[in-house]
Amino acid sequence: MSSILDDLNEEQRQAATHLDGPLLILAGAGSGKTKTLTTRLAYLIDCIGIVPNSTLTLTFTNKAALQMRYRALNLIKQIDSAPPLLCTFHKFGLLFLKFNIHHLNRKTNFILIDTEDKKKILKTLNSNIPLSLLVSEISRMKNWLITPNEALDKAQDNTYKEIARIYGVYNNYLLEKNMLDFDDLLLLSYEILDKNPTLCTEISNRYNYIMVDEYQDTNELQYKLLQKLCKTHNNLCVVGDDDQSIYGWRGANVNNILDFKDNFLGAKIIRLEKNYRSTTEILDVANKLINFNTKRLGKELKSIKGSGKDVELLESIDERIEATSIAKKIKKLIKSGVSLDNIAILFRLNALSRSLEDGLNRENIPYKLVGAVRFYERAEIKDILSYFRLIVNINDDFSFLRIVNRPKRGIGKVTQDKLESFAQSKQISIYQAVNNYADEIGINKKHIDSIIGIFNTINELKDVLEHSTIQFLDLFKDRINILDTFENVQDEIDREANVDEFYGFFRDYIVQNPTSSLEDFLNDISLSSDSDNDIDNAVSCMSVHSSKGLEFEYLFVIGMEEGFFPIVSENTDIEEERRLGYVAFTRAKSELCVSYAHSRYYKGKRTQLQKSRFLSESGLIEGGISLEKTNKFRKNDLVIHKIFGAGRVVDVSDSGREMKLKINFGGIVRDILSSFVIKA
Repeated sequence: MSSILDDLNEEQRQAATHLDGPLLILAGAGSGKTKTLTTRLAYLIDCIGIVPNSTLTLTFTNKAALQMRYRALNLIKQIDSAPPLLCTFHKFGLLFLKFNIHHLNRKTNFILIDTEDKKKILKTLNSNIPLSLLVSEISRMKNWLITPNEALDKAQDNTYKEIARIYGVYNNYLLEKNMLDFDDLLLLSYEILDKNPTLCTEISNRYNYIMVDEYQDTNELQYKLLQKLCKTHNNLCVVGDDDQSIYGWRGANVNNILDFKDNFLGAKIIRLEKNYRSTTEILDVANKLINFNTKRLGKELKSIKGSGKDVELLESIDERIEATSIAKKIKKLIKSGVSLDNIAILFRLNALSRSLEDGLNRENIPYKLVGAVRFYERAEIKDILSYFRLIVNINDDFSFLRIVNRPKRGIGKVTQDKLESFAQSKQISIYQAVNNYADEIGINKKHIDSIIGIFNTINELKDVLEHSTIQFLDLFKDRINILDTFENVQDEIDREANVDEFYGFFRDYIVQNPTSSLEDFLNDISLSSDSDNDIDNAVSCMSVHSSKGLEFEYLFVIGMEEGFFPIVSENTDIEEERRLGYVAFTRAKSELCVSYAHSRYYKGKRTQLQKSRFLSESGLIEGGISLEKTNKFRKNDLVIHKIFGAGRVVDVSDSGREMKLKINFGGIVRDILSSFVIKA
């Protein structure tokens, strides 16, 4: 037996030494999946004699690819001039197209555009559809292999007909300019392999052994591409965890891993259930929670570390008390010799960081926000603060120039520069310049009128503020829709929650400090948010999504209330929310503290909240709220069936334990049970 297998447990060794045929390594959190995958690659090359460059290992991020390449190359001894190909899906697509795009009668000197380039191109196509919706829908359709013509045929309303039209125009633009976007790297690779069976056979023969990391995160296009790459063999080894599939909102299809045995016949499943990260108590609550999901392959994590402290449940009156309690617990940990780098606080919504930041600042505990911007530095919050500062001082040009086009008013950079230059030349503010020299500034009347309208609104708000701060806030929210500025649909929930959190905080500040002015409020915020961003040894604060793949000795999970974790809306996938809870709990190594508050700011107001259902499901409390159906479908939802493809729901009705859906698949309406489709 090779020494490279000596450090593996029995299940890991079975997976690493599996040779031919499809294999699903169902790897639980902390079970050593990367170690198993890289050891398997080394085993194939060093022990079996597989030619290194006949292997292909795919993952999702450059960081993961670099880490795996480093670990694999440290294990492999038989490396010659043709090393194994280990890269991201998109890197593979790029390499493939460099050699094969001529099969589509396109030149190899194509230009790869990024997301910002994509937005700029779509902006020039003069559509009334919000840019964020165009970007996300075009990407979604490419990843579901839906052509512009198919999109047009299936469009149920004028909005989607227009999106389909723009999709076609955009594709033609890229073709004319010999450009590709990131989705094209995989889509065009698939099209070439699909239309050229001989080439498909050749490429499949070239890569005799294919491995995929984080398989639960693959989408429809990646699954179809893998089918092509495995045309001449079934030597596909995928590693993943259906219980950690948390990216459905960006196209990941959990059914790819759930249906692996059906999609690749004869597949073997090896479960890695030995957890090397967490204590028995932590895994107990995680296992209980995830068992409430119905769509899973099933496994149970077992701790190798053994028993530790019970999971702590922290109850607080509100978020301020919660933050203070956590800060005090962290201080105790520090006093006992724990490094701040070993401590983390997780939340489902970024908006919850506001109270945490305030609490940690009050106790002088260094912290860093991972994958997020500090609350008062977030664009939508800075916009509100700039409006507030302008209300306090209408001659504040710095604040005015930030909000002049937020939300959008068609006042571009050229107009702004003219305004600023003119005011500076007269040594006056922009407000004074517009009031006294409107005809001399040199910008058109439409823009002048729009700017005067801004200042009129500011003065109106200022007048109301003098009589009632609460009425001022209500009028401010009515007159100025901060969220209209932003176009990224994926950020919408977080931005809205941030704005609601801010308004709720401001409302409470008014109640608690009735004699304080708006200026006092702004000064207090400046003092509380003035801290160093570049901190090495610090408590890590982050969303659960950002924590995926990380681990911490001491972990706090906050916001365990209905509406915050899980998020509750008509579009909520409660099973994915539960998987997020599972991911959160399994980041903890030694101690886990789960926190809930009786009240928080919800939709801008102080609200009494229910405890999260996840607390009862994980056994941390008894009872809890009743469970809802795990899949809610509505009329006009776009769904995907693994045989019939994409379709639109035209009617919904109950059918025993499930929902019965009438779905239009390209003109053919079928009755389908809800468990057989997923939302697109």
